[in-house]
Amino acid sequence: MSTPYPFTALVGQDDLRLALLLNAVSPAVGGVLVRGEKGTAKSTAVRALSALLPEVDVVAGCRFSCAPGAPDPACPDGPHEAGGGVARAARMVELPVGASEDRLVGALDIERALAEGVKAFEPGLLADAHRGILYVDEVNLLHDHLVDLLLDAAAMGASYVEREGVSVRHAARFLLVGTMNPEEGELRPQLLDRFGLTVEVAASREPDQRVEVVRRRLAYDDDPDGFAARWGDEEGAVRGRIVAARALLPRVRLGDGALRQIAATCAAFEVDGMRADIVMARTATALAAWAGREDVLAEDVRQAALLALPHRRRRNPFDAPGLDENKLDETLEEFGENDGDDEPDPDGGGPDGGGGQSPQDSGPEQSGDGAAATPEASDDGPPQGGGAGEQQAVRAGEPFRTKVLSVPGLGEGAAGRRSRARTEHGRTTGARRPRGALTKLHLAATVRAAAPHQRARGRSGRGLVVRRDDLRQATREGREGNLVLFVVDASGSMAARQRMGAVKGAVLSLLLDAYQRRDKVGLVTFRGVGAEVALPPTSSVDAAAVRLESLPTGGRTPVAAGLLRAHDVLRVERMRDPARRPLIVVVTDGRATGGVEPVAQAGRAARLFAAEGHASVVVDCESGPVRLGLAGQLAGELGGTAVTLDELRADSIAGLVKDVQGASTRRVA
Repeated sequence: MSTPYPFTALVGQDDLRLALLLNAVSPAVGGVLVRGEKGTAKSTAVRALSALLPEVDVVAGCRFSCAPGAPDPACPDGPHEAGGGVARAARMVELPVGASEDRLVGALDIERALAEGVKAFEPGLLADAHRGILYVDEVNLLHDHLVDLLLDAAAMGASYVEREGVSVRHAARFLLVGTMNPEEGELRPQLLDRFGLTVEVAASREPDQRVEVVRRRLAYDDDPDGFAARWGDEEGAVRGRIVAARALLPRVRLGDGALRQIAATCAAFEVDGMRADIVMARTATALAAWAGREDVLAEDVRQAALLALPHRRRRNPFDAPGLDENKLDETLEEFGENDGDDEPDPDGGGPDGGGGQSPQDSGPEQSGDGAAATPEASDDGPPQGGGAGEQQAVRAGEPFRTKVLSVPGLGEGAAGRRSRARTEHGRTTGARRPRGALTKLHLAATVRAAAPHQRARGRSGRGLVVRRDDLRQATREGREGNLVLFVVDASGSMAARQRMGAVKGAVLSLLLDAYQRRDKVGLVTFRGVGAEVALPPTSSVDAAAVRLESLPTGGRTPVAAGLLRAHDVLRVERMRDPARRPLIVVVTDGRATGGVEPVAQAGRAARLFAAEGHASVVVDCESGPVRLGLAGQLAGELGGTAVTLDELRADSIAGLVKDVQGASTRRVA
């Protein structure tokens, strides 16, 4: 086993180190989520923490790490007699993003079941992590089925396995630590709330500090053991301080004044539920113990808020996590005045917002739909001469819940929530002979295949004689995430009559839907004389929302250029991720202008998508009393369907998915 990088040798990252140490002092805090750009020592710090944790006493031979003094009465390896045990180092168990469900929670030992005729349980990673650390790198990319299992175990402190005739329950209390790069997508809100603390990390911009990081890393790579030995004294001191803080923790007093500050802070920042209050209380107590004090001070409450609230405050999915420190200080000051009183203020039910009515960014000149009238905007018709000039970006209108758009057929892409797909994790729909390596055994089908041959195979005893030809692979159906590629018309005709604010609101609504359904998204825009890839396909829907907000408009409408650029994006993405099926969403009024025969060129470009069978939807943005229906014509060339902005709302287009599928069926026919 390689020597881990010493925790005390980390340079900077004070908040990250503090959050990890507080969880080492009090695992009840609930774990840490580390958010930050790549190359900021996130994984290094987590792996280094495990070497600082005190040893744990376990029952000898117990696969579920029962404590000798209080063994789990329901332990599958039990019953155990209370008494002496053996000491071992606390484990850090790493959960790979692509792990199977069986690897996480455990499963029936198929080999013993078939060979010996007994039901035996093979523990998973949750059992290994009990009383230790469960570490998930790139936790935001974790599949939904694994997230659900983690949520259950974190909530109950136990893992329940009910499958294939096996019913097992075992303790699963662990320190959950996750790292993620926000550029690759956000985390599900349910799992986000399960992390006690969150920390934002970034690389230092100070040259001296960066030099020290490189110097230490090179020294470690040259001689890991020698480097770790040089930091041995510092590591021992921190390890001793953790032990001392754990011993002091039960004696730390959390007074009524500190509790009022905690409750007022959570109310002021409008966090949902009561978990934030509890986590803040535990964190403040751990901070006092870490400092060697028996009383929680206001400074502990403030630091606890900075660590426990940023990811819990009420916000839209595209808002970056954070906390207004001025508002925090005002709240703590207001509710810290009665810190010594035993009687609560009968009139002080909660803060009135700390005098903080939220500032409004919009100016008085803004119109109701979020867009300001611009005299440069062209009419809906083709612009004269060189077309309208570039106009300032307008703000998106209010998002709304959209109708579900899905890709027809049955895919085999990455797990998600949009379109039907064959998946490794979903409802079992049948069984088949395995093609290649067996990944998910269908036990009942395997037994049925082997049963008629037992006498001919000379079976004796309880075991079932099974051969390779008897094995059956379970076929499962779930949902996949797709590549939703937006092709957005940003020409001058789209800016007319303040439509761009509504258009951006519609695209933002579709981005919100893609965020919830675990899609990848891409953004192609076209205006003037060409098209550009505003955002290559990515899992970060947040990045797409940012690019959309700053999108300027103006110029002619080169629809063909936009479609051809989108076709190039799909071609490249198909080589990178061939299993992920695309859904093309074209947002335009269809009024192609510029060049020779612009409408005909757009039709020829659209037929490239139809020939390859890509699912597509055209969001028709045409408005006014005179409508040419060019967007509907473009949808026909694409082999998809057209909907208006109003019809895109969930309560307006009940038959949209059926129409998309019907169009695809007609193409195939």
